[in-house]
Amino acid sequence: MPHRDPRLARYQRQMVFPGIGPQGQERLQAARAVLVGCGATGSHLAEMMARSGVGHLRIVDRDFVELTNLQRQTLFDEQDVAESLPKAVAAARKLARIHSQIQVEPVVADVNPDNVLELLADATLVLDGTDNFVTRYLLNDACTRLALPWIYTGVVASHGMTATLIPPGAEVKLPGQRSTTPCLRCLLGEIPGPGTTETCDTAGVVMPAVATLAGIAAAEALKLLVGTGDLNPGIVYVDLWDHTYRLWQAPPRRPDCPVCTRRRFQFLEAQEGTVTTTLCGRNAVQIRVRGRPTLDLERLAQRLAPVADRVRRNEYLLKAQVDGYELTVFPDGRAIVLGTEEPGVARSLYDRYIGS
Repeated sequence: MPHRDPRLARYQRQMVFPGIGPQGQERLQAARAVLVGCGATGSHLAEMMARSGVGHLRIVDRDFVELTNLQRQTLFDEQDVAESLPKAVAAARKLARIHSQIQVEPVVADVNPDNVLELLADATLVLDGTDNFVTRYLLNDACTRLALPWIYTGVVASHGMTATLIPPGAEVKLPGQRSTTPCLRCLLGEIPGPGTTETCDTAGVVMPAVATLAGIAAAEALKLLVGTGDLNPGIVYVDLWDHTYRLWQAPPRRPDCPVCTRRRFQFLEAQEGTVTTTLCGRNAVQIRVRGRPTLDLERLAQRLAPVADRVRRNEYLLKAQVDGYELTVFPDGRAIVLGTEEPGVARSLYDRYIGS
């Protein structure tokens, strides 16, 4: 029989499950989740959170939809590619058609030390859909400082891992569960050096691995938001190609951890001017200039028209072909330079055609 409250009728099968029930469903509706990154892992997480009934979902992503995304990023289609839609916007549009009674807030932005605290401040839970360790270590700093639980998830090739992280002071109440966990820095140590870890550029990625790890992370999110169940006690590792399934028990928090013990937030307090990031699987570099005022894309299009090829613009971004590279420029001053992985080349193009 349908539930008496029409707002909850769609969740009938979910509420029959004893781990959630009507009370748990009400808690999900009151929750505010922030998803950072809406690529492969993030698009799966976004859909699972929306369909589960999380009341407010903020999706933060810096990128736009491309054809190569469609193999594994479930919320996007060829029309999104044709329109060059930002991933956050495309995801929000799809989720609005799936579930019109929740709030999905798209934010087209690069998560960085200047904006991360504001983006996360009102969250109940933070979900990691990113593709690089710099952003993950920034999230670790920010969530520790704000005392917010968050779930780390990383996938490449046919394998990946996820960890549920609860910093000191976080309001998490699950019977029989630890009130805090080691932070990501405790678990993984110093940030991996360039070229020392696999990326989707070098190893590829298959959709079943993404879906599996995102499913585990989404289940952890529901447990945290509802307040029942047994949390992942460490790191879950899965490789679907060789049938490897492992659970590593987390050690105690490190007494010398610079983040959760000594509260030194090196990534959060970074002071930089121009910041470059090589994008996973894209042969592209992102350029971000701290403190950059809002760009007028219409004026920029007029300026580029005489010197660039195929200048196209919509309300979210501008695209132009210059010197054999493709520039995608956003109103916040960011640019993605497609066709190179060299930061110096990308910075030079930015300076020449946009100006720093």
